[in-house]
Amino acid sequence: MLDLQNIVFMVKNGTKKRTVIDDLSLKIKAGEFVVITGPNGSGKSTLAKIIMGINKPTSGQIIFDKQDITQMSITDRAKLGIVYSFQQPLHFKGLTVKDLLQVAATGQETFLKDNKTNYKKLLETVGLGEEYLNREINNSLSGGELKRIEIASVLARNAKLMVFDEPEAGIDIWSFSRLVNVFQKLRKDHTIIVISHQKRIIDIADRVVIIRDGKISKEDLAS
Repeated sequence: MLDLQNIVFMVKNGTKKRTVIDDLSLKIKAGEFVVITGPNGSGKSTLAKIIMGINKPTSGQIIFDKQDITQMSITDRAKLGIVYSFQQPLHFKGLTVKDLLQVAATGQETFLKDNKTNYKKLLETVGLGEEYLNREINNSLSGGELKRIEIASVLARNAKLMVFDEPEAGIDIWSFSRLVNVFQKLRKDHTIIVISHQKRIIDIADRVVIIRDGKISKEDLAS
């Protein structure tokens, strides 16, 4: 499904250039649950942003479903079915959960429309009840609730590839446990890449990729 070929990403540091991703190649198969882990500053989040198109590689090629997407915009990649989830969920003053799900599904062959049952099923997938539909997306929601609502919006987009950048950030232990349960449900029918240090997420992966200094240092099948 996704083929990263000899990806290099460099940033300017004054008059010098620093290599963040160094000639990295990686293939992700359809239906895989892959966790990318490694030390802080190793290039994990940068790689996730390159996959989504937030950052463009200095060199190398990105193939998605046999199509070269290296120079495609974020919008065009989203249309192909690649969705990115930020470390910290965004807040939307005045926007309800139902509004967000409708916006997320715009332009897709969506089952949502005005069917309350389908909204309910979508929220149930992420461990929330239908009473959340009319909740405003603001500080009255916990970090765990916001993260699961964001995942519901990802599902509403009918994504082929979901990329999550440290989804455990900013949530408590109870919410984290619910989040792991959500990933266990999603892995049955979706292709997922998760940037994470958390052992409980690593333990449910099909494959673990370890990155150090912008390179894959070790690549193991998860036990």
